[in-house]
Amino acid sequence: MTAGRVNPPGLPTPAGFSHAVVATGSRVVFLAGQTALDADGGIVGDTLPEQFRRALANLLTALRAAGGTPSDLARVTVYATDVAAYRRYARELGRIWRESAGRDYPAMAVVEVVRLWDEQALVELDGFAVLP
Repeated sequence: MTAGRVNPPGLPTPAGFSHAVVATGSRVVFLAGQTALDADGGIVGDTLPEQFRRALANLLTALRAAGGTPSDLARVTVYATDVAAYRRYARELGRIWRESAGRDYPAMAVVEVVRLWDEQALVELDGFAVLP
């Protein structure tokens, strides 16, 4: 994928996301929402950072299985059951993102939800990638 991150000077400097991503490629991969489920279908981790790490790993596993890499991500939506907690952990979550996916940030949004499919889940990530 050829991806251009667009962060216009008239908008605040983004931290951990890009304001826009212009992606050129031949295949689009839509990634289903991923929580902190393990292979047996149980939620892993009691804290938001633990669950975020596993949910991101699951998202990246699906992406790699489809032939993509983290830099191919064009858009990710984070669904959190507690945005205030997400903000409190923002630095740690950013570190987890960089360790797992690097610094080629996709366009992102964080949305607070009442609950997720699995009642124990604190966070879910979905998105799409554009592959060459």
